[in-house]
Amino acid sequence: MESTATPSHERSAEIADNLCEVQAAVERSQKVPSRLVAVSKYKPGSDIEAAYSLGQRHFGENYVQELCEKAAALPADIKWHFIGRLQSNKCKMLAGIPNLWAVETIDSAAKARKMNDAWVNAGRQSQLNVFVQVNTSGEQNKGGVERSDVESVVQEIIGSCAGLCLKGLMTIGSIEGSQKRPNPDFLALVALRDELKHSIGVDLELSMGMSDDFEHALKLGATSVRVGSKVFGARPAKENAQQN
Repeated sequence: MESTATPSHERSAEIADNLCEVQAAVERSQKVPSRLVAVSKYKPGSDIEAAYSLGQRHFGENYVQELCEKAAALPADIKWHFIGRLQSNKCKMLAGIPNLWAVETIDSAAKARKMNDAWVNAGRQSQLNVFVQVNTSGEQNKGGVERSDVESVVQEIIGSCAGLCLKGLMTIGSIEGSQKRPNPDFLALVALRDELKHSIGVDLELSMGMSDDFEHALKLGATSVRVGSKVFGARPAKENAQQN
């Protein structure tokens, strides 16, 4: 992967136009000050450099190896978000990334403990921001904590994971739900946030909304949106990306 290649003038201009359009949409739609996470999965480092040169600092990656390679080659003040499915055997690799800002896919108390142990054992002085991923749609093949189990996972992080800072809740939601207004997955995450604030007194962020529905998510109270194709264009197939 040519992570440090200079983007072409045409490509830089394309990303600049896209990023400005998305940033304007965020400003227009947000109910509260919100974070734009530019999802750079399969994209070359030159694309990230182009967005970085425009002031973008939060970037999201789905694969641990790809994230490690990009983090080593790109500016140290990038704030990386891991947004792929978390595997216990990859926690140590994630903990070794100096500028890892958040893991957004904690989907069990066991994974929280594993990530916490890896972070502490790596000698990290500051806490790692984490989001609890919630399976708001109840789909069997979807990652995330079942809604009925969210409070116990939250309590585990707060009570037993000193290396972690519970930042918020995250959902991907269903394809079916994304076609509805209001989106039932977003409403479910908002309701869970409100329930947790009432029951245990925590104020949590909401990471929800992607390229096709981030404006709607912001209008419902999202504080962080994960936008890829609207910033960088359509992603290549995984096998093609690995060849480039």
